Amino acid sequence: MDRAVTDRTILIVGTYDTKQDELGYLAQVIRQQGGGVKTMDVSVLGDPAQPTDYSKHDVAEAGGSSIAEAIAGEDENLAMQIMARGAAALAARLHAQGVFDGVVVLGGSMGTDLALDLCAALPLGVPKYIVSTVSFSPMIPPERLAADVQMILWAGGLYGLNSVCKASLSQAAGAVLGAARAVEKPARDRPLIGMTSFGKTVLRYMVALKPALEERGFEVAVFHATGMGGRAFEALAAEGAFAAVMDFAPQEVGNHLHGSAISAGPGRMTAAGRAGVPQIVSIGCYDLVDLVGWQPMPEPLQDRPAHAHNRLLTSVIMTAEERRAMARTLCERLAQAEGPVVFLLPVLGGNEWDRPGGPLSDPEALAAFVDEIHASCPDNVRLVELDAHINDPAFAEAALAVVDDWIAAGVLPRG
Repeated sequence: MDRAVTDRTILIVGTYDTKQDELGYLAQVIRQQGGGVKTMDVSVLGDPAQPTDYSKHDVAEAGGSSIAEAIAGEDENLAMQIMARGAAALAARLHAQGVFDGVVVLGGSMGTDLALDLCAALPLGVPKYIVSTVSFSPMIPPERLAADVQMILWAGGLYGLNSVCKASLSQAAGAVLGAARAVEKPARDRPLIGMTSFGKTVLRYMVALKPALEERGFEVAVFHATGMGGRAFEALAAEGAFAAVMDFAPQEVGNHLHGSAISAGPGRMTAAGRAGVPQIVSIGCYDLVDLVGWQPMPEPLQDRPAHAHNRLLTSVIMTAEERRAMARTLCERLAQAEGPVVFLLPVLGGNEWDRPGGPLSDPEALAAFVDEIHASCPDNVRLVELDAHINDPAFAEAALAVVDDWIAAGVLPRG
């Protein structure tokens, strides 16, 4: 068989003192399909029947601790956090060294807690599979999910092998090996611009901007700002993957402030700034709080104008004072940026539904937001007010003008 197809190594992670049979079965299926295996033990109290490639001692030491310290704490939660830190650090180091091509982690709630940290420590494009008894559970916060993680419910697998759980385990083994063979990792052969949006019906600037930026030699990746999209955007910004960002849809910031489950976490709109990545930002859907559409509407929001985007997602509008708070939050985050920031402020509105006469139009609340942006905009941000709506051609033209200025000044590389 072709070595390019068969020589993919999968890191298998779990508590080998209690789940040796299940983890061994995963390894068996991967090897039967022509893949290679490396094993990592994240046990604390017990020892595996057979040695693993990376022992529990290796894991604890990678996290700056020891198994003795984990045991001495007499707290299984603290012990597993020690192992989670170590497993994440060790896996990241091993992947950077080219030791493995994909990872599969097996666990119950404790193992899943560790798996989330481990997968988040690996770059986008590394196949990551978690086989868990709590897959898809609401106890897993969205902000802890790696952008491209895959989860499979470990059905019937809490204790011991059986035909039910083998169905899950064998699928996971085939999935991670197949992904490792098939994945086309980001090429990074052109400068990459990261853009946020909220779908083409409500925010339309990407239709004009993407081909115009590609004509200038850039690659453009557009992220759907519905929680996980923002997570992926922030993760890549933190890695330094972007030459610049067009963060035009910041509503995940507002979602998090209002406690919505559709959240990219508390760090939204911060990673590019920390990394010194040039930013062009704007106000797409800034005025909306997105809610899970099939859940009951929170009582404080029940009487507000709303748009049911589909059966999964409903958006309600913010009040004038909430928009002022949103403006202050955006400005506070941009004030921390280490790189250049241009804030494009289209004063006629930030989404298709808020145009004059539209179903979510509130001119007074929009005016309050614009006023607060002017009052709160920090000195490191160049504020450009546009007598336009965000979906007007003038907005896209203004964004391209910033890009062209940055290219001419050497802030951005020529594509």
